[in-house]
Amino acid sequence: MSPFQRFLIYQKERFPLAKTAPLLAVFSAASITVSALLAGRPLPGAGSYAAGFVLAMILFFQMRAADEWKDREIDRLYRPDRPIPRGVVRLRTVLWLAVGLIPLGLIAAAGAGVVWLLLLCWLWLALMTVEFGAPDWLRGHMLVYLVSHMAIMPILDLMLTGIEWRGQGGPAPGLWLFLALSFANGCVLEIGRKTWAPEAERDGVESYSSLWGPARSAGIWLALVALAAGLLVGLGAALGLFWPFVVLAGLGLAGAAFVTFAFMRQPSPGTQARLDAAAGIWVLVCYAGAAGLPLMLGGGT
Repeated sequence: MSPFQRFLIYQKERFPLAKTAPLLAVFSAASITVSALLAGRPLPGAGSYAAGFVLAMILFFQMRAADEWKDREIDRLYRPDRPIPRGVVRLRTVLWLAVGLIPLGLIAAAGAGVVWLLLLCWLWLALMTVEFGAPDWLRGHMLVYLVSHMAIMPILDLMLTGIEWRGQGGPAPGLWLFLALSFANGCVLEIGRKTWAPEAERDGVESYSSLWGPARSAGIWLALVALAAGLLVGLGAALGLFWPFVVLAGLGLAGAAFVTFAFMRQPSPGTQARLDAAAGIWVLVCYAGAAGLPLMLGGGT
């Protein structure tokens, strides 16, 4: 098997481009668009959107590589079916690829004028990789772990929105709503992918469902979707489109509630998969709506 074929297997299992690329395209484009709309500025050119997408892809792959390094012993002991422990690719290959993307990231950031914001993202990612110097304590306090690691989402989003607002007088006053939405959605994705049915739990592998129980974990996940929905409505109000955003957030929250209650009634691999999928769908719809509704309905300040 060639190195390229091996890496194709790795990306399919650990960084699936078919799902990741569309989500990051919507996320990065929405960040730039919403930043402009909140400030009442015209949308930037295609180059800004391309830079945002490239930077988002690089950072998310580097986050995946950092996770591979952090979890190397857990994967070796408890998840030998993953590509690295089963020998499809070497850990050092993934790490060197992540490092090799640094020059490309710097070029894209320099062209967009956000090098210092990219460096801030990398600094936080480096701190995450070493678990802020307290790995055992953090893993014993999962809520602190969640908050400290998901904080990278608004930092990353600050960089993406900075592509629009740098040199334009700074960010719009209401941009904090969008950054908070990114944090909430990061938590939605994280808890959604680690809320499992009892038969899916593995010894030595942490999950929120093993910490809180499957029903409570799903309930906390739904509460975070509700928080994100509230922030989305607040963003809509800032954009002058309160009621359309109420409808969008309400429909998304209703769908999330349906999936959550099904999982609570019968936590199984099937309802677990639907909860995980619902997290991704919510985030995709959230960002697509945040940027798309104002463009379709003529909102913006």
